Amino acid sequence: MAGLSISAIVRQWAAVQPLAPAFITPSSRSSWSDYNDCADLIASALTQTDQSNPVAIYLPDTMIFHAALCGAFRAGRVSVGIGARSGIAEVAHLMDQANCRSLITNREVVDGADGNWLSRLWNLGAEPRTVIIADETGDVEIRVTTRDGYDQIVFNKDWFAPMGEPFTIDDISMLNCTSGTTGLPKLVCQHEARWIEFSKHAVLAGHLTGADIVCGVIPAPFGFGLWTSHFAPAFLGVPTVCMERFSVDTMIELLDLERVTVLACVSTQFKMLLRSEMAAKADLGSLRVMFSGGEAVPFSEALAFEKRTGAAVLQFYGSNESGAVSYTTVDDDPEVRLKTCGHVIEEMNVKVFDDEGNEVKGRIRRGQPGVFGPLMSKGYWNDDEANRELRSPEGWVLLGDVVEIDETGLVRVVGRKADIIIRGGKNISAVEVEEKISSHPLVAMVSVVGITDAIFGEKVCAVIVPQDGKVLTLSELVAWLADQGITPEYFPEFVITTDRLPTGSGGKIAKGEVRLFAEQRIRGLDDIGGEQ
Repeated sequence: MAGLSISAIVRQWAAVQPLAPAFITPSSRSSWSDYNDCADLIASALTQTDQSNPVAIYLPDTMIFHAALCGAFRAGRVSVGIGARSGIAEVAHLMDQANCRSLITNREVVDGADGNWLSRLWNLGAEPRTVIIADETGDVEIRVTTRDGYDQIVFNKDWFAPMGEPFTIDDISMLNCTSGTTGLPKLVCQHEARWIEFSKHAVLAGHLTGADIVCGVIPAPFGFGLWTSHFAPAFLGVPTVCMERFSVDTMIELLDLERVTVLACVSTQFKMLLRSEMAAKADLGSLRVMFSGGEAVPFSEALAFEKRTGAAVLQFYGSNESGAVSYTTVDDDPEVRLKTCGHVIEEMNVKVFDDEGNEVKGRIRRGQPGVFGPLMSKGYWNDDEANRELRSPEGWVLLGDVVEIDETGLVRVVGRKADIIIRGGKNISAVEVEEKISSHPLVAMVSVVGITDAIFGEKVCAVIVPQDGKVLTLSELVAWLADQGITPEYFPEFVITTDRLPTGSGGKIAKGEVRLFAEQRIRGLDDIGGEQ
């Protein structure tokens, strides 16, 4: 399969094992033949629309999302993967940023509760001139839309004849979003070669085979979700167990019922599993590997998971932009597996840089890591300024952490350079949340910080100086953000009001002092959320 795209690999599995399951949900099973046919239907629909722009994909984390990715690839359209939980404001921003004029989504979105979702999208600056509505059954509909409505057009599913593929695995064929340290989400340029190579490392790390059954519960469009549900299972020809919306009890049911051998989830999700009453009754003995990532893996919880299930807890350390820096394997001892980020990947040519951008040498290297190798992305889409921040002058892609790498190549994360809150494995830009909240008419100043939490790792706290001493409660702020179409993950879970924010000598807000102040104030609040 060397050099083949995932689209081509799916077509091969559809020929070799057409009836074998490719995707399993609590209510459905889709075969490799279903998967391939659905991808062809979407490709056919795309060839009957404007072909000059990227196409946005806003679908649940089930077979239909993956079929849409393959369909876009077959039609020669760059796809923009948007998380299923994204609010309409984020959908509009990403579509506008990529100049998308086509959108693939489902009927539940466009004909939902109020029926005006598309007109709201237009009002927010996106222009979805063509909307393809697709679902798991292979039902595809095309609508030509305007700000005021739409016309349904005849869809000829036989018009598309698969012949070769317009993309190679080295071409930019997909964009997905990431939370940077400044401004709104950025679009990262993806090419399939990096994720196929990543899958090979996953196979080595977990001793994966064609007998495995994978359960991926991370949002599919993001880096961790891509390799665990779109690339690695297709590479191996094994089924992916998934769900439209995460529920810990549903995940546990699926692990037991489908005899899952490989679980991919963030730390928050496996901590929820350990605390679930259902997990105490379930048979999880089929699990042998659990890949975690997106946030620090807590030693005590990971050890408890290994003892409870017998599965080895593994992780890749890296980012959507950089790809992997290091990873742990089933062959590592528990000290390495659970207390480090594993050994550096030799072909990623990992370097460490100090605050002045100089390479750090020596037995123990401490500083900001940078990589230059086959797993890294091709940078941000049409964003020269962001790309200058992402890369060193010599081209190394930089991560937002401070690490230590010892003489054996073991990596440990010891700090964070970027102003990022990691809540349940989701990277949330504090600056981005501050920009959203600061537009509220009652907010004079705001500083957003992460507050330590036992389950989620961190929760979002907004420390606000209100206008003219007026009161803004948590519930009022969340309701206002929801009305703006903001993605729920960006909602603060705590609001603290104060008459001033601490600043440093340069006049900038002193985030460390704000965080300490917030932690002290919140100790008296409940651990779900609150306001003072």
